[in-house]
Amino acid sequence: MRILGIDPGLTRCGVGVIDLAAGRRVTFVHAGVIRTLPTDPLEERLLAVSRGISELLNEFAPDAVAVERVFAQHNLRTVMGTAQASGIALSLAADRGLTVGLHTPSEVKAAITGYGAAAKQQVGTMVMRILGLDAIPKPADAADALALAICHGWRGGFDATASRAAQPVTSGETPAQRAWREAERRVAR
Repeated sequence: MRILGIDPGLTRCGVGVIDLAAGRRVTFVHAGVIRTLPTDPLEERLLAVSRGISELLNEFAPDAVAVERVFAQHNLRTVMGTAQASGIALSLAADRGLTVGLHTPSEVKAAITGYGAAAKQQVGTMVMRILGLDAIPKPADAADALALAICHGWRGGFDATASRAAQPVTSGETPAQRAWREAERRVAR
């Protein structure tokens, strides 16, 4: 199964592609960053992110997409850009009928390092080791995107022994994601 991980951002949107095989074995395919200039108009920046993600979806034909779940941060401007980039990724994946997994930063850190509060350096080091790379992928956004893809593959509830058109065998939600979804439902009432 091929998984595209997206660490959403408006200035730097990290992207990483892995292949998942039986026994939780992962193989590096691609990593990079979609960049936009903060001085460009917002609509042009969003279009650039959309085009970049579309190109990756076309080139690598993933079976699933993993996106970092957006949380409120102290900097409203940062969280808005992150949310906008995340929405683009979710929309493009849905348009192609791809399975999407949303993962919190702590879920990703726990899946990759075994510790939900791991530092970025620890996550990057483990991504490098898991994928058998010579160096930590740079910038950190690319390493984070690969970590998201690995987390999704390891926790996403997919049958990695099935064909490239693998279907989810469970809901794919972690207990934390189910709790988050339930909390969102309660707030909406």
